[in-house]
Amino acid sequence: MLNHSILDLIGNTPLVESRTLVTNKNVKLLFKMEGNNPGGSVKDRPAYNMIKSALERKEIDQNTKLIEATSGNTGIALAMIAGIFKLNIELVMPENSTKERVQTMRAYGAKVTLTDAAVGIEGSRDYADLKVENEGYVMLNQFANNDNWKAHYKTTGPEIWNDTNKKITHFVSAMGTTGTIMGVSTYLKEMNSSIQIIGAQPTDNSKIPGIRKWPEAYLPKIFDRSKVDRIIEVSELEAREMSLRLAKDEGVFSGMSSGGSVTTALKIANEIESGVIVAIICDRGDRYLSSDLFESAGS
Repeated sequence: MLNHSILDLIGNTPLVESRTLVTNKNVKLLFKMEGNNPGGSVKDRPAYNMIKSALERKEIDQNTKLIEATSGNTGIALAMIAGIFKLNIELVMPENSTKERVQTMRAYGAKVTLTDAAVGIEGSRDYADLKVENEGYVMLNQFANNDNWKAHYKTTGPEIWNDTNKKITHFVSAMGTTGTIMGVSTYLKEMNSSIQIIGAQPTDNSKIPGIRKWPEAYLPKIFDRSKVDRIIEVSELEAREMSLRLAKDEGVFSGMSSGGSVTTALKIANEIESGVIVAIICDRGDRYLSSDLFESAGS
C-alpha cells in the first residue's frame, strides 16, 4: 500500500479482543491500539488536528514560535507534525520525563526545555504561559483547544462505533487533557445515549504518567463533567501490575496509563452481566524502558 505522507497513517488503529482478562463469556473487552499511530500514541490525532486547523485558519505560519507544555506523548506528536509542516516548536516537560521521550522530540527537530520535577506538569504549564505572555510565543494549548477533542469526535469515536458493529456498551479512557474521552463521548452519545463513558484517574499520591487528578485551578478547559458517566480511581500499583500483565499475557506492550485504563475496564467487566467494553491503549511500552516500569518483568 502506497501512502503519500506519514500523516495518512494517523488513525484507523485496530481493535483487539482480550484473550485472558475476562472470564465472563458474555462480556467482551476490546483494546483500541493507539500505539499503532506513527508517532506511537493516541496524541497523534489531536496534534495533527490542532496544527492543521490553526494553519487553515491562518492563526499560525512558519514564522510563528510555538510552545507547549506536555507530559510526553503530545510533545512527540507535535514535534513530528510541526517538523513535517516546517514549524518552529519548543516543548516543555518535567525533568523526570523518560529519556526516550526527550530524545524522540529532539529527533523530530523540536527544542525541549525541562522544568523542575518537583512542580510537575503544572510547573511546565506555568513556564509556557510566561513565554506566551512575555516573549510572543503562541500556544496551541491542548488543555483548552477544541481541536483536541474534535479530533476524537471526527475519528476515534466513529472508528470504535463502526468496528464494534454499533455494539459497544462501555467506553473506558484514562484522563489527562481529557481530549480523548470528551471527543469519543460526544460522538458515541450521539449514536446511542445509553453507552456508558468511564474515565480513569489516579488515586491520591499515585503518579501515573499521562493521567492526572487535576487541581481545580489546572482542570482542562475542554473538560465537561457531564460527558463522563462515571470516574473510577486507580492506584499506581494497579496500573503498574496491569501494564506487566498486558505485556506478558496479552502481548500488548504499553505504558502505565494504559494499565490504568485496562484496570478500570476490568472493574467494569466484573460488574456487568454482558456487554462490549472498549479501553484505550494510549501508547507503546518501548518509550518507558529507561523507567522502572518493567524492571520486575520476568522475575
